[in-house]
Amino acid sequence: MRILNLNPGNDIGASAWVVEMDGHRLLMDSGVHPKQEGRAGLPLFKLIAGQELDAIAISHCHHDHVGSVPVALQHFPQAHVLMSELSYFLIERVLHNSVNVMKRQREELGIPDYPLFTHDEVDELAPQFQGFKYNREIEWAAFHKTRAGLSSPTLEFFDAGHTLGSAGLMVRGPKETLFYTGDVCFHNQTILKGARFEDVKADVLLIETTRGDRSQPAGFSREKEIDRLAESIHRVMKRKGCVLIPSFAMGRTQEILALLALLMDAGKIKKQPVYIGGLGRVFTEIYDLEANRTHRQHSNLKLTEALNLVVLEQGEVNKIKLSGGRLFVLTAGMMSENTAAHNLALRMIGDEKQSIFFVGYADPETPGGRLKIAALGQTFHFSDQGGEVTRRCEVEHFDLTAHAHREDLLDFVERVGPSTVVLGHGSDDSRRWFAENLRARHPKIRIVAPGSGQSVEV
Repeated sequence: MRILNLNPGNDIGASAWVVEMDGHRLLMDSGVHPKQEGRAGLPLFKLIAGQELDAIAISHCHHDHVGSVPVALQHFPQAHVLMSELSYFLIERVLHNSVNVMKRQREELGIPDYPLFTHDEVDELAPQFQGFKYNREIEWAAFHKTRAGLSSPTLEFFDAGHTLGSAGLMVRGPKETLFYTGDVCFHNQTILKGARFEDVKADVLLIETTRGDRSQPAGFSREKEIDRLAESIHRVMKRKGCVLIPSFAMGRTQEILALLALLMDAGKIKKQPVYIGGLGRVFTEIYDLEANRTHRQHSNLKLTEALNLVVLEQGEVNKIKLSGGRLFVLTAGMMSENTAAHNLALRMIGDEKQSIFFVGYADPETPGGRLKIAALGQTFHFSDQGGEVTRRCEVEHFDLTAHAHREDLLDFVERVGPSTVVLGHGSDDSRRWFAENLRARHPKIRIVAPGSGQSVEV
C-alpha cells in the first residue's frame, strides 16, 4: 500500500490523499486550501498526472474536503465519486455555492483563475456522484479491471459525527486494510450524536490532528460552555447590544441554531428573531428535511419552525441597525472578506456595546483569527478590505467544537490497533503532539506524518 499526501500545504489545508492498493488508486477527499487563492489552493494533482484513478471517495462536504472535486474530474474524467447518502444531498449545493463565491472573488479581488469550474460543469458531473448508506461495503475498482480478473478492494462509510453526512472511510484489500477518519467528533453535539466507529479495526489508520495543539482545561465540560454562552448572550441583550456568532453555513450554523432554540425554550435566553444568511437557511432546511434519517438528538426539532429565522438580504448587514439587542448567526466562520460575518464585524468591532462570540476554530491568519486574539483597545490589521481597526467590542470564545478532542483520538488509536498511524489534517504542532504521545503509549506502532507531496509505503 502506498499513501500520497496531495495537500498543497503542511497545515489543515486542502485534504486529498491517494491510496494505491493492489493495482488500484483511490483519491480520498478533494478539497481546496482555505488560505490559498486560485490554483495555488488545489491539491497537487500533477503528482498523479497520467495515472489512472479508479474512484474518489468523500468524507464530508466542507470545502477543505470537497471543494476541488470538479477539478479532480477534469484530470480524471472516468472516476466515480462515492460518498455517504446524506452527503449526496449536499454536494451539488456546496459546489454550486463555490462557483458563486469564485465568480464574486474574480470580480472583487481580481483572481483570474476563478472560477475553477462552472455551474454547467457541476450539473454535467452530477451523474458521477453516488451516495451510499453507512455500513454498506461496496466495490470501487474500475469496471475494466474487475473484468480483467483483478481483485476488487472495497469501501465502507462509517458515521463520523462531525457534520451531516460526515464519514470515516474503511478501505479493504485482499491483504490489508486502511481506515481514514476524515474529520471526526466522538462526543455528542447539540444535534449530531458522536461518531459510530466502535467496531473499526485496521492495519493502517490515517487520522485528523486538528486539536492536537490544544488541551481541555481542568473541569471543562460542554454543558458549562453552553451555560456560559447563555449567560453571555443574556448579558449583552440586557445592555441592548448585539451578538454576532460567525459560523460555517453547513454544520456549525445548524448546531448553534439548535442550541439557541433549546436555550430559548428553556427560558435561559429571551425568545427573539435570529438573523441568518441565505446559504445558512438552505442547509438548515436540509437538516430539517433529513432529521429522521440522521443519527441525531432532538430528531423532532425543526429549526425553521422552532426559531423565528430572519434571512438577511445581500448587503443588508451594512444597513441594519445595531441597537435593541439583535442576534446574528452569519457565515463565514473565519470571517473571510466579503462575507456577511466579515462585513457585520467591521461595524461592530469599534463599538463597546457589541459582542462577537466565536464557537469554533478560526485560523490565526484569517480576519476572524486576528480579531480573536486582539486585546481590548488594540489596533490591528483586520483584513485588506477592512484595513486597520481598533477593538472596542467584547470578544469571547466558547469551545463547542465539532472535532474530536486529542485524548479521544489517542484512545481511538488504541481501540483500532493499527501497525501504522498516518498523521494529517493539522498544524505542525498538532501532528508533533500526536507523534510524541503515540510513541510514548505505543512504541511498536509506526508513526508517520508525510508532508505536502510526500508519500509513505506501508
